Amino acid sequence: MPLLNKVRTAASGGFGENTATRSLSRLRIALTLFFALDGFLFAGWVVRIPAVKQQTGASAGDLGLALLGVSAGAVVTMTLTGRLCRRFGSHAVTVATAVLLSLSVALPALTRSPLALGLVLLVFGAAYGGINVAMNSAAVDLVTALRRPVMPSFHAAFSLGGMLGAGIGGLLAGGLSPAVHLLGLTVVGLAMTAAAGPVLLRHTAPGRPESLRGETGTSSNAGRPSRAARRTVLVFGVIALCTAYGEGALADWGALHLEQDLGAHPGVAAAGYSVFALTMTAGRLSGTLLLERLGQTRTLVAGGATAAAGMLLGALAPTVWATLLGFAVTGLGLANIFPVAVARAGAIAGPGGVATASTLGYGGMLLGPPSIGFLADWFSLPVALTTVALLAAGAAAMGYWARNAGARPVS
Repeated sequence: MPLLNKVRTAASGGFGENTATRSLSRLRIALTLFFALDGFLFAGWVVRIPAVKQQTGASAGDLGLALLGVSAGAVVTMTLTGRLCRRFGSHAVTVATAVLLSLSVALPALTRSPLALGLVLLVFGAAYGGINVAMNSAAVDLVTALRRPVMPSFHAAFSLGGMLGAGIGGLLAGGLSPAVHLLGLTVVGLAMTAAAGPVLLRHTAPGRPESLRGETGTSSNAGRPSRAARRTVLVFGVIALCTAYGEGALADWGALHLEQDLGAHPGVAAAGYSVFALTMTAGRLSGTLLLERLGQTRTLVAGGATAAAGMLLGALAPTVWATLLGFAVTGLGLANIFPVAVARAGAIAGPGGVATASTLGYGGMLLGPPSIGFLADWFSLPVALTTVALLAAGAAAMGYWARNAGARPVS
């Protein structure tokens, strides 16, 4: 373990080591800013959806179809971004997609029809999907070079950016039009990209240490992942899906469960997802320490088991406060599963592995809310929410099964 947590350089203890360490630190700060920016811009758009709906005259159904543009653009782009990262480098693709995301976030406020909104959301979704794959690929390379499991810290930055974007957006919603607000997000996004982008562009992605070469499960021809490696990547992608399913389900149905099934005040019900998001952020902030103490497999298994127990409490508890406690425990349990799954997939198959895991994970985010809705119609909402616990337990089981599979840059 000690050797796995140190940066290897050509001249250990000398000037070369100090230079390399400073370079990796700058890269880490810059990447952290991009993760935070991604969450900030996306949350800033989400809080203005009601105003844009009114502006475009969209019905609920029209809005639902338009919002599918985000999903469609993201999924299609995620499958292509891995190839772009291999061709142009994950750093360059991260910067390019950050510029596109910053520009496209202003477009929805300029539309006047549901069709136009759907079309611009395709562009926004493409940028969102692209930056997620590119910056996660860059983060996987940096984690490997640092020999420390810092992946959760990047995702914590995303969560913090999202909380900040939603909070500021909520404060500005009453005083600024969507056009002014979203244009302001564009300015912030371009400014942050201009500040952090040159750091990424000046530095190529850190190479995999020689000691890790040949451990990735790649076949010898053209460096393509072997069939076994591709299967393992799919397993980690499904683990990511299980986590995102829970996040999407709680975002859309947690408040309704509290208000409809338990009679909570609307203000208390609205706090349900906030509690979940807060504990998830806290879990990710402590994720590096947790991974260094427990390792990846035990973190996955413990996280999945914790989330399963928390969600059973959240779904079936007879009181509001017990349910809120269950949501909080669920956030802690799910916090580091997605970052670890993406890191493992990237360690095994590079940007292509990140793209596969991210696409499946995003699919889980889309699958969760409608699945909960159908199950709630057939059974009840509390019973439907227990599927989050079931999938979390499944993620724990798959994490244990895949404990010896592929490369592990950190343990």
